[in-house]
Amino acid sequence: MSQAALEQALWKSIKSDRTVMLGIHGADDGHMRPMTAQFEAPGSDIWFFTSADNHLVELLPDSGAEGVATFTAKDHGIFATLHGRLRVDTDPAIVDRLWNPFVAAWYEHGKDDPTLRLLRFEPAHAQVWENDSSFLAGVKLLLGIDPKRSYEDKVAHLDLR
Repeated sequence: MSQAALEQALWKSIKSDRTVMLGIHGADDGHMRPMTAQFEAPGSDIWFFTSADNHLVELLPDSGAEGVATFTAKDHGIFATLHGRLRVDTDPAIVDRLWNPFVAAWYEHGKDDPTLRLLRFEPAHAQVWENDSSFLAGVKLLLGIDPKRSYEDKVAHLDLR
């Protein structure tokens, strides 16, 4: 699969599955949290609704920080690590555009909830892996085919900006 195809598969999978593990590079607690990702177009910023008491929000300086997101597609066909700028950006226009019944369920006072925060992740680069089944790799090995050779076109280092 070409790099462009892997990038397209990444965005399609994130849009479909939505859950990423999100963290701050070098943060003192070192933990990543499952967060629901939303974006308006492939390659654009990724948004996460959260609350003021979320530990990520508490750890983020006003200027933002280097964020890290890891992703595994539900079918395990795509794996990725994305790096970019993470910051709190509770823009009311973005809240309006991304608001939906699933988000609304978390906020007692709707879009005006005083605890509502929106995290903006500006992806800069990513590494993406297309999963080749271990069964298929085993078959190739039995047939004397080096499974690593077919894996070379299943990894991409992507510049997302």
